[in-house]
Amino acid sequence: MMRTATIPLSVCVISYNAEHTIGRMLESIADIAQEIIVVDSLSTDNTVIIAQQYGAIVHSIEWQGFTKQKNTALQYCTQPWILCLDCDEVLTPELRNSIVQTVQHGATIGYMLNRKTHYLGKLLHHAWQPDWNLRLVHRNAQPTWQGNSVHEQLTVSTATQRLQGYAEHYSYKNLHDHFTKTLRYAQLAADDYHQRGRKFSLLNALVNPCVAFVRLFILHQGFRDGIRGLIAGFSTFVYTALKYFYLWEQQR
Repeated sequence: MMRTATIPLSVCVISYNAEHTIGRMLESIADIAQEIIVVDSLSTDNTVIIAQQYGAIVHSIEWQGFTKQKNTALQYCTQPWILCLDCDEVLTPELRNSIVQTVQHGATIGYMLNRKTHYLGKLLHHAWQPDWNLRLVHRNAQPTWQGNSVHEQLTVSTATQRLQGYAEHYSYKNLHDHFTKTLRYAQLAADDYHQRGRKFSLLNALVNPCVAFVRLFILHQGFRDGIRGLIAGFSTFVYTALKYFYLWEQQR
């Protein structure tokens, strides 16, 4: 695919078997980025082929964990500005325009974007909201990914601001995919707790899942997203409970 670069921007992505999502993401940024960097974890599907069709520079590297893999991808970027995306995120036109304007005229700091999840055929406007993530950074702000195996975060040495618009997040294909990932993330969270020496608490296992559900479904008005909001709240309850029960299992 031919690209006409308009701004000095590197788009930075890690991938693994993402053939069903990466094309949609690349389509939303390909014509504004000077450079697209994809660090692929030895995909066995058409992910690499699709990325190369959009002009991406692909580096195939064995999986090192989220934090190390994303920091490796950062090191390959050569442009003054870097936009870090996941394969299942798609920029809306408003967010694209915000990014273009920021790169052309913004301060050399970090910028956060909000994500709205596209879930079971519909965009959620309340559940899992807001979901601000630092993603657009200037290299002078010394960006680096930090964190554990579950909650890695991009950090900068300067202040941050928020961008107008949002990204659509196509995180789950269906209910089976959603709850399969929920189980996996709960296990990873328990592993992290265990490594940090955190002890199982029955009180936390009983109270925190209920608090998580109330926060998402009531306080953040997830009920306004209908049955999808209810499922989102239930999955948050399940994730929170399971990470404590997995921790209990490890400490038996």
